[in-house]
Amino acid sequence: MSARPDKVVLAVIVSIVAIVLFDLMGLLIKRLSPHYGAAELSAYRNIFGLLPSAIVLWMNSTWRNGGRRLGIRQWQLAMARGVAVTFAQYLFYLSLGLMAFATTTTISYSTALFTTALSVPLLGERVGLIRWSAVALGFVGVMMIMQPGTAGFSWHMLLPFGAAALYGFSGVSARLIDPEVPPPLFNLHSSAVAVLGSLTLALSVGGFTPVANLQDLGLIVLMGLFGGTAVLCLVVAYRMTEPSNLAPFSYLGIPIAFGLGWLFFDEAPIDDLLPGALLIVFAGLMILYRERRLRRTGQKTG
Repeated sequence: MSARPDKVVLAVIVSIVAIVLFDLMGLLIKRLSPHYGAAELSAYRNIFGLLPSAIVLWMNSTWRNGGRRLGIRQWQLAMARGVAVTFAQYLFYLSLGLMAFATTTTISYSTALFTTALSVPLLGERVGLIRWSAVALGFVGVMMIMQPGTAGFSWHMLLPFGAAALYGFSGVSARLIDPEVPPPLFNLHSSAVAVLGSLTLALSVGGFTPVANLQDLGLIVLMGLFGGTAVLCLVVAYRMTEPSNLAPFSYLGIPIAFGLGWLFFDEAPIDDLLPGALLIVFAGLMILYRERRLRRTGQKTG
């Protein structure tokens, strides 16, 4: 695989846009969860989420001038990513209907920890003591929120944690795409697999509930567009720079989710989130600090 230019600042901006869209998508999922199951919401999300990638691909002049090829060499990678997304969505959407919005979202943002850890076996990145310590510290923060072994623990909390691991693989795998493959084309392949997977999952756990009204239909479509655009943004961002450079910024989703949960659902689970959420954020800042030092000194490990 040939090298790509590293565009850290632009990648960070694109990833932040994705974070905001993901939180808005989660907000709509929680709003719809009392009336529709997690599997069917996942199916709707994937179906309508195809549109942003299809539109961006059609607007890609390089792809059009190159013969509009739809096939890709790494179809196995696209399939693996699509399967991972299918189960990640199901776990995350299920948790949104069972837990406070901010708590679910905060646990799910441990994706950054999995992203850094998976960069080693999948991308060959060399992660040193400081970054491994940050991963461990962030994991402790997640455990403080989940409180395993206490009365405050619920098996529901494992759902967003499992989703985070699968989303971490999804993000890192985007870095393995051949440079000449347009990101929306690869995302279309992965999303098509996720559509099939989520449809199969939905039919196997009870099928689909009739959409109640036009308002719900509008929210479902908007949910899919938010999610599809967010994933496309992440694919683009991960192709611009190393995943560990983006991981710390994912924590911006925590205060955004808290604000949205408080504003729309009157949830303010401060006692549940502190101090665990602070440890997760601090871990991300440790990784960011180390990345900046590495870039200044030109070192290869950290």
